[in-house]
Amino acid sequence: MTTSEDQAQELSAEHLERLKENLNKVEELSKRLVEVMAGKKAHSPALDGPNQELFAKAATAYMAEAWQNPAKLLEHQIAYWSKSVMNFAEAQQALTTGEVEGAAPVAKDKRFANPLWETNPYFRFVRQQYQTNADAISEAVASVDDMDAKDKQRLHFFSQQIINMMSPTNFLATNPDALEKAVETEGQSLIKGLENLVSDLEANDGEMVVRLADDSAFEVGGNIATTPGEVVYRNRLMELIQYKPATETVHETPIVLFPPWINKFYILDLKAQNSLIKWVTEQGYTLFVVSWANANASHAEIGMGDYIEEGYLTAIEQVKDICKVKQVNAVGYCIAGTTLSLTLSLLKQRGDKSIKSATFFTTLTDFGEQGEFTPFLQNDFVNGIEDQIGKDGVLKAWVIGRTMSFLRSNDLIYGPAIRSYMMGETPPAFDLLYWNGDGANLPGRMAVEYLRGLCQSNDFVTDGFELLGHKLHIRDVDVPLMSITCETDHIAAWKDCYRGVQQMGSRSKTFVVSESGHIAGIVNPPSKKKYGHYTNPDMQLDADSWMKDADFHEGSWWPLWEAWLRKRSGKQIPAREPGDSNHPSLCPAPGTYVLAKATD
Repeated sequence: MTTSEDQAQELSAEHLERLKENLNKVEELSKRLVEVMAGKKAHSPALDGPNQELFAKAATAYMAEAWQNPAKLLEHQIAYWSKSVMNFAEAQQALTTGEVEGAAPVAKDKRFANPLWETNPYFRFVRQQYQTNADAISEAVASVDDMDAKDKQRLHFFSQQIINMMSPTNFLATNPDALEKAVETEGQSLIKGLENLVSDLEANDGEMVVRLADDSAFEVGGNIATTPGEVVYRNRLMELIQYKPATETVHETPIVLFPPWINKFYILDLKAQNSLIKWVTEQGYTLFVVSWANANASHAEIGMGDYIEEGYLTAIEQVKDICKVKQVNAVGYCIAGTTLSLTLSLLKQRGDKSIKSATFFTTLTDFGEQGEFTPFLQNDFVNGIEDQIGKDGVLKAWVIGRTMSFLRSNDLIYGPAIRSYMMGETPPAFDLLYWNGDGANLPGRMAVEYLRGLCQSNDFVTDGFELLGHKLHIRDVDVPLMSITCETDHIAAWKDCYRGVQQMGSRSKTFVVSESGHIAGIVNPPSKKKYGHYTNPDMQLDADSWMKDADFHEGSWWPLWEAWLRKRSGKQIPAREPGDSNHPSLCPAPGTYVLAKATD
């Protein structure tokens, strides 16, 4: 046998051995996949899509329009047929000649960045026909007139989700990147992708939750959330962290910061370079931060009132006692800012002046406009959530995470799924994405009260939100306040935040719009000199006029806030070390509650 024949035989043997190994892996992974899907707990189908009534209304309105104006329907259909036939004809010509001629410029879409989408006749036809289909659906939805504004908004949103889901990039046979990777790695990328898929399903009880970051790259308290401090108080709902001073003297009035319990507080302490928590201590303040418990079935009956009493009021009293002061400066982020405003109304009605000033980060209080969440805040979805809460006792983190992700589905669902499951890539070691995936469950009663009473009924700015024997109202919020919002925030739109602040009873209001979004606009350290911010003292203007007349400032809003806070923080006193005989340290920061996983 010649040397070349020997090499061919050895190569064939190697390929055969690798093939056997891969087949064995596929068989093992298939068993795990079957097991995890067999054990998946059923959830309310209302969580997976809108009530069919929406599509029935749309179909009825569309057909009514077609009967009244058949020429318009025919025009749409003929345009669709013409484009489809032309796509096919161009593909046939390209297959015959082996060349693609007269290529039209492609709209910027990172899903179709591979050159094969333009140069290969097959992939070019698939892309063109997908875009033709997508345009046809969008035009059909846009042509539906006889629907109310909310239904029309929901129809647009869910039709866009269908368009995104049906992208050819989401399927192996029509994704050139995935096919090229599979050939290049002799199928190993698909094996790794299947491993990633099974692991994600196993980690989430069979629910499809795409892992966005490499979990093994981060340790809370190890390489993130490392600002030194001590847990000085704990109850069933929260741990209270007092951070070590970074200066020899501090302002007399301490700060207590309430982060959202939908996520974990360490978004404000990811790493030293962008840690708001570290920065605040370096400015000479005694800082306390609440770390909320990750809800489980034992928390099912905890409501908004419990968060105020056992969270806000208890934390404030503990801080006052530890620091030997009568007042604190309070900060609330997102839903925690909403609840801080409820707390301020309650304290006003009780005649309690424990809060000297309030700072709101991306905080909604007027839910009259529901923005991008409109599709999910109607009765069919909220009924589904309430039904699921009745079974679980909590609103599970995956429901919240999936809802948020669908607002940016190509970036937060399909893109990561393609890279992980088709390409077999390990998710990136990105701290922000790690935090994003480290979600928290919400107590069932609290979630329903928030969704029904605040988001849907908007009681806080209308008839009053009944809680703890009081009817809380936005006009009772009368302490000096600063509201920090973000220009491109899709969760708490700055215009909606502005409308709420306008209705607050405070005589001293400062409103700021930071560049960027819900997270990057807040976690915006001065050292990076990345995002600027807008200010305008005239709060009587409507939102558009406010922005038109606003002054733009380069750089972070943090120094502006600190200068505002300094005037409300009293004299300098010797720095306070955390933990004393009356409030001994229970454990070092970041504490124990933050380590609990939503899937535990």
